Amino acid sequence: MQNPRIVCQFSCGAASAVATKLALAEYGATHDVQIVNAFLANEHQDNRRFLADCETWFGQPITVLRDEKYGADVINVFRRERYMKGRTGAPCTKLLKRRLLDAWKQPGDVMVFGYTAEEADRLEDFRERNPDRPVIAPLIERGLGKEDCKAMVQRAGIELPIMYRLGYENANCIGCVKGGEGYFRAIRADFPEQFEALCQVQDELGPGSYLFRNRKTGERYSLRDLPPGPMRRNEAIPACSFFCEIAEQAFTPQERPAALTQDIIAAFG
Repeated sequence: MQNPRIVCQFSCGAASAVATKLALAEYGATHDVQIVNAFLANEHQDNRRFLADCETWFGQPITVLRDEKYGADVINVFRRERYMKGRTGAPCTKLLKRRLLDAWKQPGDVMVFGYTAEEADRLEDFRERNPDRPVIAPLIERGLGKEDCKAMVQRAGIELPIMYRLGYENANCIGCVKGGEGYFRAIRADFPEQFEALCQVQDELGPGSYLFRNRKTGERYSLRDLPPGPMRRNEAIPACSFFCEIAEQAFTPQERPAALTQDIIAAFG
């Protein structure tokens, strides 16, 4: 029987990069390992530079999937779907990422998840809800956290995406609607054009699209009315992937493994 394909979802983040590298080291000689990425017009353009650097590091091409219906643009999704965030999450992840994978994947594919050591409970939850979907999580298997992944990418000579270097917790779209007030204050300061584009969508869609609520009155308010306060570029917000919306968690240095195991060292040459 032919071995199943191993599918790595590369999201232009450090965790997915390291998970992909480890999967290639473990399965590359025996399986057809595929690497896929969903292009999004709203990510920082430096994500494409990071993808190209990682492609060289991986030693094989990355298949870039691109939505045509919405132009791979979350702003178009919000306008056409008439909402920005609902009880089941944001429409952009489903329409610009998961739908692409559903059309591309093959029966029997084994998915590589970029869950970090801090997210072991989320992996267990996924497996309980999806017992028929085979997945592997090389970062959890090796006890690697988010900061470990960043360090390993840098040790490979690859510069992290600029969003990380600006202090943000991930390389999501600029102005991810899953972010909180502090995050959007930072986006307003760092990326005023992208912030204004989101404001214009809310102007068109009205109060039903407002992301925040006044804690005292319960009244919703728009991004234009975002009150002064602290900026939080390192705010933990859910990462975007094909498969699910996983909460990114900060990794404290004292929790890092004392040393990398020999198999990890060998994988990174």
